[in-house]
Amino acid sequence: MSAPTITPPVTAEPTLKVVPRRHPGRWIAAAALLFVAGSFLISFFTNERVGWDVVWAFLRDVNIAKGLGTTLWLTAVCMVIGIVLAVVLAIMRLSDNPVLSTISFGYIWFFRGTPVLVQLLFWFNLAALYPDITFGLPGIHLNSNQLISPAMAAILGLGLNEAAYMAEIVRAGILSVDSGQTEASTALGLTRLQAMRRVVLPQAMRVIIPPTGNETIGMLKTTSLVSVLAVPDLLYSSQLIYAKNFETIPLLIVASIWYLAVTSVLGVGQYYLERHFARGGRTQRVSRLEQLTQRVLRHRKAA
Repeated sequence: MSAPTITPPVTAEPTLKVVPRRHPGRWIAAAALLFVAGSFLISFFTNERVGWDVVWAFLRDVNIAKGLGTTLWLTAVCMVIGIVLAVVLAIMRLSDNPVLSTISFGYIWFFRGTPVLVQLLFWFNLAALYPDITFGLPGIHLNSNQLISPAMAAILGLGLNEAAYMAEIVRAGILSVDSGQTEASTALGLTRLQAMRRVVLPQAMRVIIPPTGNETIGMLKTTSLVSVLAVPDLLYSSQLIYAKNFETIPLLIVASIWYLAVTSVLGVGQYYLERHFARGGRTQRVSRLEQLTQRVLRHRKAA
């Protein structure tokens, strides 16, 4: 008869207390930055030389509102021209035709390689080079001084320049779509242009939209360059006012406030547009407000 087996008693393992890792360096850096930012804001908003009474008075000025409207109108028109022309240039750049590809490359090379201010001044002074515009057709004689007004020069300079940058963005978006999508579309009987319009471009929007939003915000700020052409945009309207009352800093602050307000609205619209085209992707962007809401709900559930 074998001896009974004695099993040792099972001792409960001690519970380990999980302590989150501390990051004192982060808190010290955050406190230092908060102190510097707070000191600057306090000194700026309490500075009597800023002239806040002038700022609040001219925020609602009619001329400033008209200048803001011109800025928004110019931004919209130039972005539409840039996007439409960019799609054509991107398709030409990806074409198997060497002539179309070379023309697209040359356009992008030229307009990206020269400053936009130089292009604006060139279009404004086009009459010195071509007094009459004929387009090579008999019976057509257009006066450049009448045709190329300051507003038209601004549209041509900004719109054509933006097309060069947007063409590379659109091309990157098209290249991000697998080539099998085009092959499958053509196998189903679609032409290359139909496949591009119905299959490739909708999928490429996920890549195209984020930089396009940045380009739109950049275009809004770039329109301030048209003040050299005496186009009454937001900045030029502010300059006309402070040239009379000599309140330079308050009027520049007024223009900056309106620029910040419009870019903030455009940023919100860009976020929701990105999230719309990112549906079905691997990751979904969550806004700061949504993150804060989720944290509050988790805290309430834990409590």
